[in-house]
Amino acid sequence: MNPFDLTGRVAVVTGALGKLGPVWSEALLRAGATLVGLDREGAPPSPAFDALAQAFEKRVLWLPADVRDRASLERARERVVAEVGAPAILVNNAGVDAPPGSGGSARIEDVPADVFLGILEVNVVGAFQVTQVFGPAMVAAGRGSVINVGSLYASVSPDARFYDHLSPPFLKPPAYGASKAALVNLTRYLATHWGPRGVRVNALSPGGVLGGQDAEFRRKFTARVPLGRMAETGDLGGPLVFLASDASAYVTGAELRVDGGFTAW
Repeated sequence: MNPFDLTGRVAVVTGALGKLGPVWSEALLRAGATLVGLDREGAPPSPAFDALAQAFEKRVLWLPADVRDRASLERARERVVAEVGAPAILVNNAGVDAPPGSGGSARIEDVPADVFLGILEVNVVGAFQVTQVFGPAMVAAGRGSVINVGSLYASVSPDARFYDHLSPPFLKPPAYGASKAALVNLTRYLATHWGPRGVRVNALSPGGVLGGQDAEFRRKFTARVPLGRMAETGDLGGPLVFLASDASAYVTGAELRVDGGFTAW
């Protein structure tokens, strides 16, 4: 038997139309899972997710749901159970960040409290609320895997020198790393709470993923990575399938850092 095989299992991915949503979705689909992608109504379209829906037509379902809106999540859960079956895998991927060029405050003393709270609302409270809605089906079944998408910045602070060549000045949102650190700790809480019921909860924390960054940023960042490069999307699917599948049957409460060694020094 192949311990990485997910055939017959229903996997729910939040933020499915975002940057990494299609990456997680493709990995789960190629491992045999039936995929349910959740994203908020009116989210920007994703050609990558649309391509997956065409290629794996019978195993892809997209549903509108906002991680901040419990009622929308409950409606989505009802449709998931009715149309494809109870979820066995949950990937809490939906998150808020602010890359260079997106605006925002350049000084920490100017960051509005509501901006800080807005990031926490999606990245932490949202993930908790999704798990509240979809996790009990796994508890009832006595098996399941919840994977919270963290970040290397759950463990270390962003290095402001990566951005000091940019104009206008850029400040990595202080709430982003704080939210991911909180999510990793929430992972441990849920893992110990649901472990006796057969549900595993782990975090997968990517490092910097290549995706249109300027050359100077890439030079600075890769100089800090022992493997000497940024992550590519193809580096992420295998670790996710490992955590989702029986290959990690005795792994729970862990943070799997896929960061090329960035946090090793």
